[in-house]
Amino acid sequence: MSEPRERTERPDRPDRGDRSDRPSSSGRKPTPPEQTNAENFYYQKQMQSKTPMVIVLRDGEEIHGMIEWYDKSCLKVARNGQSNLLIYKPAIKYMFKEGENSRK
Repeated sequence: MSEPRERTERPDRPDRGDRSDRPSSSGRKPTPPEQTNAENFYYQKQMQSKTPMVIVLRDGEEIHGMIEWYDKSCLKVARNGQSNLLIYKPAIKYMFKEGENSRK
């Protein structure tokens, strides 16, 4: 084994804590907002225009109707000739406007 070298100081190099070449933390990109309200905007638009929707649940069941009301965790769907449904949002796989996605 070789003998350990003696460390010399570098006066031209700043300390690790004092790096002026790095951008300051205020120059960072701000974190995106936790909620963009895009979901709320979509529901409002579909409710106002009374758009017939198809809501596909995680188990594959399709619910046809119009979104009548929503909150943080549920959707109320009005169905023609049938009772209204209150659907828990985590049970929804996806949804689309009726007639927009023809699967056959």
